[in-house]
Amino acid sequence: MTTPGFRPTHVVPQHGMPAWEAPGPDRPTMPLDPLLPVQLVERRGDWGHVRCANGWSAWVDGRHLVAVPQDPPTTGDPEARTADPRPLLARAEQTLAHYRVAVEELAGGGLDGESFRVRTRGLRIGIVVDGESVWLYDTDHGRWVYGDGTRLSTYATDDEPRAVAPDPGHAPTQVVSPDGP
Repeated sequence: MTTPGFRPTHVVPQHGMPAWEAPGPDRPTMPLDPLLPVQLVERRGDWGHVRCANGWSAWVDGRHLVAVPQDPPTTGDPEARTADPRPLLARAEQTLAHYRVAVEELAGGGLDGESFRVRTRGLRIGIVVDGESVWLYDTDHGRWVYGDGTRLSTYATDDEPRAVAPDPGHAPTQVVSPDGP
C-alpha cells in the first residue's frame, strides 16, 4: 500500500543496497530491493534517510541513490572539477561510437562473442537527458554530474561514504562497507 502523498525522488541502484536503522554501522536492517522507488527525506553527510512507498524508512549511502530526473541538485552543491559539459559529452559520444563499431562487427560476423567482450571491456558511459537537464557519468572521477547546459555540478560519487561530524549527545558515526568496518 502506498503512503498518501508519496512522491519518489530516487530509486535504489539496480543491484539493491544495504540499509541501516541509523546513519552508522551499529544497526543494520533489511537491504533495499533493486530499483525500489524511495523518497529522500534527509541527508547527513553522505548518508541519506529514505522513505519507501509503504511508509518504511531506513538510512543508506545516499550518494548511490539514482535520482528521478525531476529535481536537479540545488545551486549550493559543490561544482565539479569540469565545469563545462562539452568534454564529458564528447567522451560519451566517442565511447558510444566505439561500442557501436564493435556491435556492427559482431552482428556482421567479424567478431566472435569473446572478441566482442575483450573489445568492449572497460567502456562505460552514463547519460540521461531530460529537456534542459543532463546527468552525465564522469568515468575519470567516478561520479555523476548534473548539467543545466552551462555548467556541471557533482551529484553523486562512487567514493566510500565519509563519517558525519559528531552530533553533541550522540556517538560519532562510523562508516562501513558491506564487508565490515
